[in-house]
Amino acid sequence: MQTPITIWGRLSSINVRKVVWAAQEAGVAFERIDAGAAFGVVDTAAYRQLNPNGLIPTLQDGDLTLWESNTIVRYLATRHPACGLMPADTRRRFLAEQWMDWQQTTINRTSFDAFIQLIRTPADKRQHALIEQSAARTAPLLDLLDAHLAQSAFLAGDDFCMADIPVGCEIHRWFGLPIEHPPRPHLRRWYAALQARPASRGVLDQELS
Repeated sequence: MQTPITIWGRLSSINVRKVVWAAQEAGVAFERIDAGAAFGVVDTAAYRQLNPNGLIPTLQDGDLTLWESNTIVRYLATRHPACGLMPADTRRRFLAEQWMDWQQTTINRTSFDAFIQLIRTPADKRQHALIEQSAARTAPLLDLLDAHLAQSAFLAGDDFCMADIPVGCEIHRWFGLPIEHPPRPHLRRWYAALQARPASRGVLDQELS
């Protein structure tokens, strides 16, 4: 019998959503424990033993503890190869790695201010200049993604893989913002394919908070 893994973190976190989705794709049993923001926990001594950064998510799988969301997605993809998240082909594997890093280091940084201002900041305290700047910086990245998806069904080729999870979570968050979303047909087609995956339930249908 498979021992359930433990995922620490609230589902309102984009980084926790990545891990939950990956676990559901891998078909592994897991327990998720709310932590972070209003739930607290992350500043306790016990949690800091697991994750010295005091951030979420943290994964426990037997005697292994991991933090950093994209690393956890990679781990689940490698640990459970039958789910097909980890590309077997070296070329596709590193295309996937590239897009995962791009999500974390590039588009997440440009989109962050718009999300914080529009979702987590009271309306009377929002800085509209930050929202506009964030949208302006994110737009060319979405255009880049749309152009890539005009040539590829998924991020690393014809098949869904681990790369589609973090970028999909990023686009879920962006599409949930109450701002104008210009038509990007290839991006929309790809995102609809992600929403249709049973394992994305409870993740891509979450309201932002």
